[in-house]
Amino acid sequence: MRALGYIWGIGGIVLLLSFAIVRLGGVALELDPGALQPQHWAVMLAWLIYMIWAEGYKGFHKAFAPRVVVRANYLADNPRISHLLLAPLFCMGYIHATARRRLLSVGLTTMIISFVLLVRLLPQPWRGIVDVGVVAGLVVGVLSIFYYVLQLRQSGAASLPVATDVPIQA
Repeated sequence: MRALGYIWGIGGIVLLLSFAIVRLGGVALELDPGALQPQHWAVMLAWLIYMIWAEGYKGFHKAFAPRVVVRANYLADNPRISHLLLAPLFCMGYIHATARRRLLSVGLTTMIISFVLLVRLLPQPWRGIVDVGVVAGLVVGVLSIFYYVLQLRQSGAASLPVATDVPIQA
């Protein structure tokens, strides 16, 4: 049961992110490089660099990925059937989390959904350009999760730079 929660928590999130990478990657591949003007290339390069840094490094690598792995490890050490069944939601901080963590998780999800809906309105090549950066950030995110899984296995949970954000038991 312990391993199942850990694997389902991390694996479910990796599957979700991988689905987004494949889906958005398809839109990005619709870009016709021959039709792009120099300003498109400049914006795409700047956006790509920004998204690798902001979404990939700051968002995923420094915050989301280590928290997912720490929470999955907590779930493995403290299994409850409801948490095991909803392990990806548990690992993302939607359930059995401090009020602050739940609020941040819901707020971030709301912001991401709003951003996705707005980007869908963009015409090509701008939508493809945005998606190139988003895909790069998501790839960094998936790789970061695997990095922290390896770090946890080698050094233990204390080596990860985030708290589990679970409610304190009375």
